Amino acid sequence: MVSESPASPATGLKLRSYAWEDATIVECTGRLTAEHSDALKTHVRAAIPQARRIILDLKEVHRMDSAGLGAIVALYISAKKANCDLLLINYNKSIKDLLGLTNLLSVFEACAQTGMRLP
Repeated sequence: MVSESPASPATGLKLRSYAWEDATIVECTGRLTAEHSDALKTHVRAAIPQARRIILDLKEVHRMDSAGLGAIVALYISAKKANCDLLLINYNKSIKDLLGLTNLLSVFEACAQTGMRLP
């Protein structure tokens, strides 16, 4: 099942979810900033009760600010409380630097270290 959230001019974020093996993949496209961190949280939290793993694919995220980072941390906490894993993949160097600066890189880097491949 594919679930899409169209990008609005005000937010600049598009979210697309689909099932893959035992996970739900959420492809994020655009900017993950204060204007739309709530949209990401709403979209992903709706999937948490049915998912064992949620993978945020950040390949097409061109900018993330502290509000976007806060949204990801909040989702990580919500997922853990529901016995669900939240993983990040395909993030760019600026997102990796932001995760490293805030000492969160080790929390989200496990997925990349396992060599996970997606279709």
